[in-house]
Amino acid sequence: MDFALPADVEALRARTAAFVRDRILPLETQPGSYDAHENLAQPVLERVRAEVKAAGLWAPQVPRELGGLGLSVVGRAACYEEMNASIFGPVCFNCAAPDDGNMTVLAKVATPAQRARWLAPIVDGRVRSAFAMTEPHPGGGSDPSMIRTTATRDGDVWRIHGAKWFITGAEVAQHFILVAKTGDDPRKGLTAFLFDRDQPGWRIVRRIPIMGPEEHGGHCELEFDGLAIPDDARLMGVGDGLKVTQIRLGTARLTHCMRWLGLAKRALAIALDYVAVRENHGHRLAELDSVRGLLGDAAMQIEIGRLLTMRAAVKLDAGDFARKEISMAKIVVADALHQAADTGIQLCGARGYSKDTALEWIYRYARQARLVDGASEVHRGVLAGYLLDERDAFWRWDA
Repeated sequence: MDFALPADVEALRARTAAFVRDRILPLETQPGSYDAHENLAQPVLERVRAEVKAAGLWAPQVPRELGGLGLSVVGRAACYEEMNASIFGPVCFNCAAPDDGNMTVLAKVATPAQRARWLAPIVDGRVRSAFAMTEPHPGGGSDPSMIRTTATRDGDVWRIHGAKWFITGAEVAQHFILVAKTGDDPRKGLTAFLFDRDQPGWRIVRRIPIMGPEEHGGHCELEFDGLAIPDDARLMGVGDGLKVTQIRLGTARLTHCMRWLGLAKRALAIALDYVAVRENHGHRLAELDSVRGLLGDAAMQIEIGRLLTMRAAVKLDAGDFARKEISMAKIVVADALHQAADTGIQLCGARGYSKDTALEWIYRYARQARLVDGASEVHRGVLAGYLLDERDAFWRWDA
């Protein structure tokens, strides 16, 4: 077991960290950097993205032949963590959800023609994208087999009827991946499609208000009333929608963990800066056992999350689906992020609760981590299933 990063990955990680420190972190203290939804304002984003491209740090997760840097999943784990040392970081490198997951799945399963039409503009940063799967009750959420939005074949097109909601980025997305029901088979009853914002037959009902802060494009409710999708915009085969979903969400869940670890470390960094200088009754806070206990436990949980994330990344790079490992990482890192943000606020006191630091932003953002891409309860159920099936083999070492 070698925990050393390959030399090229370590060099890219260090360059990414330096760019975030020098070019992105300072933006957080400038009121003009924020849009109305507390994310990076579009004019600022466009400027920083141009700088990222010039620095040779753009789209590291995308294969080289498709316009990226061709990073392995292990490489992404190291670099994404550095990117999210800033609340604005990942989107500047074109590594934010949902574009990140959409680029990954399209690079893996789209045809060459589909890559040119649908993937290349996302990689270039010319358009944003969204993944439309989750539906209002009684439709599909964590259980895709419950999806009720239908795709009915009509000659060379598919007619879409139904509703989706909490679709991240939909308000600014140009390209969409849609999962719809095409049959009754629990495993082969879903199909994935690609459609463009400008096609008629669908609409954004509303941008759903959330605790915030929000990703660019928010989380939207969509309605489909006869959207016509040509059959050549079908992703993989008829009935392969669940497979597309599994391919996309596996890696996407883990990249969430990578980014959240960066935010968690940032929360502790803010606290460390404060407790190192703040005094109480003649002692710096950093000298108090109660403070050191909070810091030590939060740091330990982050490191556990990093190890689980890297373990899953290694397995993904080896061609394994790593479902068990991804579920463990997703649960632990989501909790570690919330703990780190809460610890940071507690140790910084009123200053942490105010908008003088990024802690309250991180705290509100952290609450979604236990929900997105499968609630923690769902992932615990996945792990229990593996344990019941494998028993002692649940803990086996790799061959």
